[in-house]
Amino acid sequence: MKISYNWLSEYLMEIPEPEKLSSILTSVGLEVESLEKFEEVKGGFEGLVIGEVTECIKHPEADKLSITKVNIGTKELQIVCGAPNVAIGQKVVVATVGTTIHPLIGEAVTMKKAKIRGQESYGMICAEDEIGMGESHEGIIILPKDVKTGSKASAYFTPYSDWIFQLGITPNRMDAMSHLGIARDVCAYLSHHNKKSTAIKSPFKNNFKVDDQKLSIEVIIENQESCQRYSGVSISNIKVAESPKWLQQKLKSIGLCPVNNIVDITNYLLHETGQPLHAFDADEIKERKVIVKNLPEGTSFVTLDEKERKVNAEDLMICNGKEEPMCFGGVFGGINSGVKDTTTNVFLESAWFEQKSIRKTSLRHNLRTDASSRFEKGVDIINTVNVLKRAAMLIKEIAGGKISSKVVDVYPNPKEKTEVVLKNHYLKKISGKNYHPDIIKQILQTLDFEVLKEGLDDIRVAVPFSKPDINFPADIIEEIMRIDGYDNVEIPSVITITPSTETTGYESAYKEKIANFLIGLGFTEILTNSLTNSGYYNEHILNNSVKLFNSISTELDIMRPSLLETGLECILHNNNHKNNNLLLFEFGKTYSTSAIGNYTEAEHLCLFASGNKNEQGWRDKESRADFYFIKGVCKRLFRLSGVEDVNFKVSNDITNAFINNELVAQISFVDSNKLEQFSIKEPVFFADINWEKLTALTKKIKIEFAPISKYPEVHRDISMILNKNIAYENVERLTKGLNISKLVNINLFDIFESEKLGMDKRSLAITFTFSDREKTLTDKEIDAMINTIIVSYEKELGAEIRKAS
Repeated sequence: MKISYNWLSEYLMEIPEPEKLSSILTSVGLEVESLEKFEEVKGGFEGLVIGEVTECIKHPEADKLSITKVNIGTKELQIVCGAPNVAIGQKVVVATVGTTIHPLIGEAVTMKKAKIRGQESYGMICAEDEIGMGESHEGIIILPKDVKTGSKASAYFTPYSDWIFQLGITPNRMDAMSHLGIARDVCAYLSHHNKKSTAIKSPFKNNFKVDDQKLSIEVIIENQESCQRYSGVSISNIKVAESPKWLQQKLKSIGLCPVNNIVDITNYLLHETGQPLHAFDADEIKERKVIVKNLPEGTSFVTLDEKERKVNAEDLMICNGKEEPMCFGGVFGGINSGVKDTTTNVFLESAWFEQKSIRKTSLRHNLRTDASSRFEKGVDIINTVNVLKRAAMLIKEIAGGKISSKVVDVYPNPKEKTEVVLKNHYLKKISGKNYHPDIIKQILQTLDFEVLKEGLDDIRVAVPFSKPDINFPADIIEEIMRIDGYDNVEIPSVITITPSTETTGYESAYKEKIANFLIGLGFTEILTNSLTNSGYYNEHILNNSVKLFNSISTELDIMRPSLLETGLECILHNNNHKNNNLLLFEFGKTYSTSAIGNYTEAEHLCLFASGNKNEQGWRDKESRADFYFIKGVCKRLFRLSGVEDVNFKVSNDITNAFINNELVAQISFVDSNKLEQFSIKEPVFFADINWEKLTALTKKIKIEFAPISKYPEVHRDISMILNKNIAYENVERLTKGLNISKLVNINLFDIFESEKLGMDKRSLAITFTFSDREKTLTDKEIDAMINTIIVSYEKELGAEIRKAS
């Protein structure tokens, strides 16, 4: 959720600096994920100055260019200008040499001295779109004559700027989903830590007044479980128009697009108070009745996005007097009843809708709105009328008109506040800290808790409706501790630990060993989301995938059946940030199902390679990652795990790795269609290792230690010609099958292809390493072993031996 620093500051008596405020928010449990500067005009006109055109003549070599002299206060510049409206005496915006401008479209441009058709130019006279101020490129910006020459453009235009906090709000903190809610926590923190009372500057004024009752609208709630309170008021003779600048700037700063003054006011108050509002065109409310009810299954309803939807019998609908649908309650409005440019009378709705009902409707119709997200988490039922009155007065102030009805407030079953008793000794037991009763009382009161009774060892409080998640003493303790600060919890001098039996020691140590090995090779560990997008997969995979009934978004609607796609998302993110050389690995689980209730989880280790595998240096040239690189990493990983006998078999462009005839890993190029799906242009090489199988296999391996041989190893090479269709794995498997005990290693070091060898032939050069722990091998013994290998190659593979040495 985005919070504006300027906007938030309007409710604070004491205003911390943005960085300090960021620390405070994180301390009270509102994690600040980012703090970024917002500029209404990118760059804020930095470096631009006001100039006066003192001379303007046609360019001798170009009909559409002019050579101008521009006075910028400190000096006069010659600037070649292509605008058709440039003339002597104009006050203009000038970008001098060295100034960086931010066009509305495209990358930022830094001004340089230039020669245009033989004439030197020392800057640019700017049009609107060239400095991000507007869309016009018809000519340069011409300012009033009284603007001071040489003054800064930023001082004249005063562009709006702000600091924006991106907060990670947990689902239980509906009280913090507004600027006022955040301000309440900040004031509680400042009051406690600064030892002085700091209250919110309330935006609610007691100035609501009914002008007449010519537009009274009756409200009837039929479904009182899904709608427990509904408030409304009518405003007549309004004028729908563009919102004032201050309102547009506030909405833009948090990423909202202004629509018109009425809609913008409802959005403004949603983000100010957390209470969603909806504005109906009052003239479209037939029989001047609003009925909150459920409609028959399959009822047709056209929403604001001009799509026809079929109503579900469980959807809560806002209907007119003829029981025709006007709105999905708390979710999305209808096309006919919404505010239009011609609307003159509006009916404002401020209601409390039940969370489950709203969420089901939102997901059922794939309508995710700011309003529905608030109602899903819960809103303050006591606040509907206060926010409604504030909205009515803002509309009257900005759009004109009269308040033409009393506030209709249907609240059939008023809620009682939850009461909780907190005992001091329980607070000490849970928090590990002694809190003075006065501090407990002060913190809770600044958070809007009502103190009902104070005892010798306890305090009874009434929980505000804005905190529906608080039901137990432990919840109250959490409120106290987060305002006091978790960092302030005292560390005891003695800590007692109950010993436990380690059941996963081998698995954890083995995973850490392999992770450190990969990091040493230059890989970086990643951690991706277990939820992913079903759109990445074909129907065959989706048939066995684990789907979410109530997904948080349409892009996170299944448990991942593979780590490939979430890894590619990470690669795309890095590519978009100019980081193209990637070696990545991830330990993670995949999920599948054969029937509802029958689910399978499998842990995998996946490797990704893309771009260069090493950086260029003064000694080494950069080299590209390829299939053989990632296969080699897998072989070294298996060897490190104590597995020497790994068989690789190629099937459908995938290399499968078998250990004891059990499939353990798959290595492949990522298919071009899959890369195109993610808009990745670089080749990606991928290895998927079944971590559970590999761990189980390595756990059975008995570790044996032997002294290093005292006797030298002997190396011999064989060069031979084979058919191209004979893979090296076949050569290696045949060699190991000879069971030559003194042969300790075999390594392919060269492949050569040439027309002289034949179109279907290639030459392989292999090194053999022999060793004996008891003595030094003689040439006769080595020659005998080499001859055994050569005979086997000639007989089994049809090899032509070129050289043996």
